[in-house]
Amino acid sequence: MLSCDICGETVTSEPDMKAHLLIVHMENEVICPFCKLSGMNYDEMCFHIETAHFEQNELERSFARINTIQYRTSDNRKDNTLQCRMEVNSSVHSACASNHPKISAQSLPNDGTLKQKAFYSENLTEARKFLKSKEKECDLSKIKGSIYETTYSPPECPFCGRIEDCSQDMENHVKTKHANLLDTPSEVHACSLSTPTWPHKNEPWAQNTSLSRDHDQPLYDCPMCGLICTNYHILQEHVDLHLEESSFGQGIDRVQCSRDLELAHQLQQEEDRKRRSEESQQEMGEFQKLQRQYGLDNSGGYKQQQLRNMEIEVNRGRMHPSEFHRRKADMMESLAIGIDDGKTKTSGIIEALYRYYQNAATEVRRVWLSTEVDHFHSSFGDKGWGCGYRNFQMLLSSLLRNDAYDDCLKGMSIPCIPKIQSMIEDAWKEGFDPQGASQLNNRLQGTKAWIGACEVYTLLTSLRVKCHIVDFHKSTGPLGTHPRLFEWILNYYSSEREGSPKVVCTSKPPIYLQHQGHSRTVVGIEERKNRTLCLLIFDPGCPSREMQKLLKQDMEASNLKQLRKFVGNLKHKQYQIVAVEGVLSSEEKVARRQASQVFTAEKIP
Repeated sequence: MLSCDICGETVTSEPDMKAHLLIVHMENEVICPFCKLSGMNYDEMCFHIETAHFEQNELERSFARINTIQYRTSDNRKDNTLQCRMEVNSSVHSACASNHPKISAQSLPNDGTLKQKAFYSENLTEARKFLKSKEKECDLSKIKGSIYETTYSPPECPFCGRIEDCSQDMENHVKTKHANLLDTPSEVHACSLSTPTWPHKNEPWAQNTSLSRDHDQPLYDCPMCGLICTNYHILQEHVDLHLEESSFGQGIDRVQCSRDLELAHQLQQEEDRKRRSEESQQEMGEFQKLQRQYGLDNSGGYKQQQLRNMEIEVNRGRMHPSEFHRRKADMMESLAIGIDDGKTKTSGIIEALYRYYQNAATEVRRVWLSTEVDHFHSSFGDKGWGCGYRNFQMLLSSLLRNDAYDDCLKGMSIPCIPKIQSMIEDAWKEGFDPQGASQLNNRLQGTKAWIGACEVYTLLTSLRVKCHIVDFHKSTGPLGTHPRLFEWILNYYSSEREGSPKVVCTSKPPIYLQHQGHSRTVVGIEERKNRTLCLLIFDPGCPSREMQKLLKQDMEASNLKQLRKFVGNLKHKQYQIVAVEGVLSSEEKVARRQASQVFTAEKIP
């Protein structure tokens, strides 16, 4: 078998080769493949190429290796290479025959051979154009009648086993998917047995391939900023810079966030301190207000208030200076001996009430009155806070008239308010009501402190007067009324209601009645013909001039209006009463003192 050095076609004998050269290559005009020079014989054209196009001819001669591109397979690599060369040469022969019909046979040497210097470059150029046009028309693997149809095996990725249709797709796949495993494209050749062998960079024709690969080289977009990179490692370094900047920014953000949290914490603490300070000031203001209200603000007691109010009266022209000095002298004397001066007392009211009910009050079916009791009202020295002390004076005035209490109250007189304060302090010192004493700082003298049912009970018990507290802690009737309170007082004063006279003067002392902010004294109760009940009450807030109207012989029903309190008139949330029952023995007094450690009261309901 002989092979044509020009086109690579194989023939069986020398005559066939000569005929081939004569027909294919000698009958056409010889043309310079570089400058298109013609009109000369073969030897002249060879000389022309050797002298004028030596470097270009050497480059094209090197490019001839493209005819031996090796599509490697695991079994028949040599057969594939040989067959590929035959098919390519056949294609080149066809292209040359169709594109150069003017090649003349006279240009062939006499021996029937043709040097490939003259035509090698031209033939290869045309072959290259032919192959490129074929690749554009369809994939190499689909060219009918070529080696790609019969012996070409699709390239397989050496890293992941992926199979591509052509070498260019495989190259792109390796670059994009496995670029981190490679440094240069030559490594792909070194590592792959099923992909095309890339040309070595030192070969002359490798530059064209490199340019083609550079033109088709995949680009890498930065996922963070969109910058386009041509190399995977450059992209990786670029992204690393992004990450470092992000990490640095996050560090700054964390520092800023920490500072913001610290600032917010400081602001919250400052706000909390401000709120606590405001709450503390508000509580202190309310506490001071309560202290002033209940006389615990250290603004002085009975004596200081008496002098101050009398000075105000003098300044307003309501009191003569001489009257001021006279009253001041009487007050100092009263305080010195501890006995009330009696200037606020009104006596004989119970007797006057008895006369009135005997002769008038036709609407009243029956009435019960306590023992004789004096009315005491507030003075300049205790106005606004002395009601509890004045009610105690009323109750004590009744007990002093009762012979049953001579043993425990023998030799006593109605004490003045500072003296009553001193007596309560003495009871605390004996051990009565330690909780109440603590609430009032164990001190009453020199203050305007209010007293209530517990202090009155403590004082009476310390004097061996038997009494008890009843707590009506919630309403027992409609609209916040306390009908049970009226029933209890009625039972206290009346033992036999049927068959008794209209007016009953009992031997029972008056009742101390306490509610929020004020206290009064119950001296009797009416039962009307319509079965309603009405309390008769002495109020320390009622001045003497009003109470003295009850002493008139021709007293009218309108004068009793200030005494009468019906069920609908008592609507405070809670009421407490202190009712006197008799005299305590010394042992009972000790027992009551022990019981007062934890104060208890009878609750109704």
